[in-house]
Amino acid sequence: MTTEKNNTLNEEVESQTNDHVELTNEEVETVFAEAAGEEESTTVDYGAEIQGLTNKLEEADNRYLRLQADFDNFRRRTRLDIEAGEKYKAQKLVTELLPVLDNFERGLKIEADNEQTKSLLQGMEMVYRSLVDALKKEGVESIDAVGKEFDPNFHQAVMQGEDEGFGSNIVTEEFQKGYMLKDRLIRPSMVKVNQ
Repeated sequence: MTTEKNNTLNEEVESQTNDHVELTNEEVETVFAEAAGEEESTTVDYGAEIQGLTNKLEEADNRYLRLQADFDNFRRRTRLDIEAGEKYKAQKLVTELLPVLDNFERGLKIEADNEQTKSLLQGMEMVYRSLVDALKKEGVESIDAVGKEFDPNFHQAVMQGEDEGFGSNIVTEEFQKGYMLKDRLIRPSMVKVNQ
């Protein structure tokens, strides 16, 4: 009984394998044609793909380097702006105080004819010196002009004259003092220049 059962099973297995294995010539050719078509479609030009990826990588690197340079420039400009802001923070105040200094200087040129006026002038001179000292602490310096050669960067010529005591192009008189804040010109000196 077991032999009969084994024979039946073997026949059944053979029939099932034959069903699946048997292909017609047309089916075989179709399978080979499909396989060849897939092979052609999967064949890729790797050299072109590598070159394209290399170009994209170089472009990304260049963009990264430009962004980094822009950021470094921004950081440097910001640092310079902050330093300049700190260095010249008193510029607006100094500019507003210069007319006050001019008025003090004009007031101190008045001739005192009695004791009361003299004591008032002494008080004004003390306030003037305190103001000048406070401005010097902030880096404000007056520009020396009389007897110096005319420099359009620091002097503003409002008159010309002929004075034999001075050489040509020398400042002979100062009408209004000029001032510098550290290395920046705040106001040029108004001067008379010898021809």
